[in-house]
Amino acid sequence: MFCSLTSSAQDVMYQTPPKSIVALAEAPSTPRVSVSSNGQWMLLLDNQDMPSIAELSQPELRVGGLRINPKTNGPSRTNYITKLRLKHLPDGKELLVQGLPAKARISEVTWSPDNTKVAFTHTADRHVELWLLDVASASARLMPNLFLNSVFGKSYEWVSDSQTLLARACVGGRGDTPILNPVPMGPTVQENSGKKAPARTYQDLLKSPTDEKLFEFYATAQVVKVTVTGRMQPLGQPGIVQQASPSPNGRYALVKTLHRPFSYTLPYTDFPLQVDVLSMEGLVVKTMADLPLADNVPSSFDAVPTGQRGHDWRADAPATLYWVEAQDGGDPKTPATVRDKIFTQAAPFETDPQELAALPLRFRDIIWGNANLALVEGYRWADRKEMTWTLNPTTKAAPAVLFDRSSQDTYTAPGTPYTQRNLTGNEVLATDAKGETLYFIGTGASPEGDRPFVDEVAVATKKSTRWWRSEAPYYEVPVAILDLSKRQLLTRRESQQETPNYYLREVKSAKLTPLTKFDNPYAAVGNLTKQVLKYKRADGVDLTANLYLPYGYKKENGPLPTLMEAYPVEFKNKANAGQVKGSPYAFTRLSWGSPIYWVTQGYAVLQATSIPIVGEGSKEPNDTYIEQLTASAKAAIDEGARLGVVDRKRVAVMGHSYGAFMTANLLAHTDLFKAGIARSGAYNRTLTPFGFQAEERTYWEAPEVYTNMSPFTYADKIKTPLLLIHGEADNNSGTFPLQSERFYNALKGHGATVRYVVLPFEAHGYAARESILHTLWEMNTWLDKYVKQPAAAEAPTTPDQSAVGAKTEGN
Repeated sequence: MFCSLTSSAQDVMYQTPPKSIVALAEAPSTPRVSVSSNGQWMLLLDNQDMPSIAELSQPELRVGGLRINPKTNGPSRTNYITKLRLKHLPDGKELLVQGLPAKARISEVTWSPDNTKVAFTHTADRHVELWLLDVASASARLMPNLFLNSVFGKSYEWVSDSQTLLARACVGGRGDTPILNPVPMGPTVQENSGKKAPARTYQDLLKSPTDEKLFEFYATAQVVKVTVTGRMQPLGQPGIVQQASPSPNGRYALVKTLHRPFSYTLPYTDFPLQVDVLSMEGLVVKTMADLPLADNVPSSFDAVPTGQRGHDWRADAPATLYWVEAQDGGDPKTPATVRDKIFTQAAPFETDPQELAALPLRFRDIIWGNANLALVEGYRWADRKEMTWTLNPTTKAAPAVLFDRSSQDTYTAPGTPYTQRNLTGNEVLATDAKGETLYFIGTGASPEGDRPFVDEVAVATKKSTRWWRSEAPYYEVPVAILDLSKRQLLTRRESQQETPNYYLREVKSAKLTPLTKFDNPYAAVGNLTKQVLKYKRADGVDLTANLYLPYGYKKENGPLPTLMEAYPVEFKNKANAGQVKGSPYAFTRLSWGSPIYWVTQGYAVLQATSIPIVGEGSKEPNDTYIEQLTASAKAAIDEGARLGVVDRKRVAVMGHSYGAFMTANLLAHTDLFKAGIARSGAYNRTLTPFGFQAEERTYWEAPEVYTNMSPFTYADKIKTPLLLIHGEADNNSGTFPLQSERFYNALKGHGATVRYVVLPFEAHGYAARESILHTLWEMNTWLDKYVKQPAAAEAPTTPDQSAVGAKTEGN
């Protein structure tokens, strides 16, 4: 039975779902791996289990787009690593790392350039520490007297000598925390002097002068040069240092420092930024730029600020900076044959910058290789076009097109260029000895599902030769190329019945050597078997869904109550929209938000049901969002009913975030479902007026689209029971908890059957064990009440009932 709350609110204790669901939710995850650049070592990283709500409820500051734990001066929400293990390659001998801190909370794990050491951070109760792991002895030790400031992440970087690190440390003697005065000294005022300053909706922004002081206090750091023996030297002056990166030759440091004036409508990533080059003695060699507050950037997705941006070191040169400058005023709607230019400047930074390349598309990335080869990537959002060029950094000849394609055409995706760390510890393109061949690792999307591959591509001819491709009935993913000449790979291999494990694969001989032996975490509840359904929408668009059925189910058992889960995706081409996603042979792993738990409760589950929203040519996808949404949902139910496994009279729909938005719209515009579950969604698009999801038009450019797509507009039409769940501390752009609160009130006001659950301390994704299990309990109870046995459903919720908070104190 659900507990009901009146407007006075009551205590609601955390609940747990059936044991079979708990067993799946608490199954350990597969360890991650990190491979040394010389291919001799694999580091296994064991992930933290679900933290408790007590851990999640630690003090937290939400300022400037950051979430900070004031006790540690680090991020308040991190998925920690709890254990490190070394495996020697190729024999697979395992060494358990000794000397790790008790109850380790490890993050930022990085190999030294010479692969003899691994640095990592440990979050203690009162600070963030730096630790070093000696690979030869498999022993770890603390770097004493160094408290890191990790609010921006990546709180340290190795210098190329493997004996030194650049770290961002908390400033000693910085004084007491700014006092929060509950009595205001005056109003908070914002003003705009007539210039256009559009901004998408963001969470955790600065709201007051006190917030500004707190942001400065916790974000201010001192750059420190620290040796592996513990000797420390400060570099430059303290500041709000967002980045401190050593040059590849170890003689300079690139330091990016935020400064006032701050913004109350934009996160720290748009605050004014000074870019300096310092010597390793701490002297300012050159100020590259002092960039203003980025508050007048157009709202288009590929709009950028004017002036210099994206400063970084060229990975294959001793000490050369590069950056990008827009040539179209940063506005993709401005006609221009050249959108961006790339510039470089080498140490000692006394000569004029050199133009390296002019691009017809917006710059996305550059991957350095050597003096004669780099790859440049560019994109255009309007038609999802992307291009990759080869570039000769020495001759500076015009870039040559290597790939020209749609980013949404997964079947022709060439993969990701494979990089390796060079002797300075920087990632550069992996090439053959002559520098004439590149290597690509791809997901291998195909009509049969994903088949990961390794290709080599001749730069001069653009000819691609396939080394290797995953073969059924396995799903095998290349993790690293251990030896190019021997064609030796590290892969992760799995099947529907076999949990992912790591293997040494010899491509030439097809020899496969297991390196790990992780057990099936779901063995106690039986195999989770997936069937990939392929069917068509009424307009001919190809669709897919993953079908899961209860263990031991036989077709003669008849159709089942069904749970359908989906997340709409926008496309500019019908053919691309119909491409198959995922692999039929992948082992099923359950995240906290998965619908697959309900196969244990006798439901058929349609997971990852494709809901493409297509707008070809001059048409935008969302112009016919509702029509395409309902057609896709109906096609999925029809296919399941045709197979005899879906009882079309007992189907529920669920979704998270944009999937929650989808769920509410389906209940508003169809009678296909018996119930809905919407988690952490946005339901009123006028509250996200400068664009949302893949919609870059503003509310004022397309008011009818915003209105028609908002289920809030149709709250009076929703009569199907709807369960709303939202994290109290949602940090996702646009999905403020206010969205669920107002939607709940609108539904309640029209007599809908609706339940609203607020999860204390939870962000957009839920983390605490108590929250996750309670969410699963809420969902299971809702489904059983309104879908599995709808005839036994209780009377609708009365209009005066209020939101339910899954917490032990009053809500």
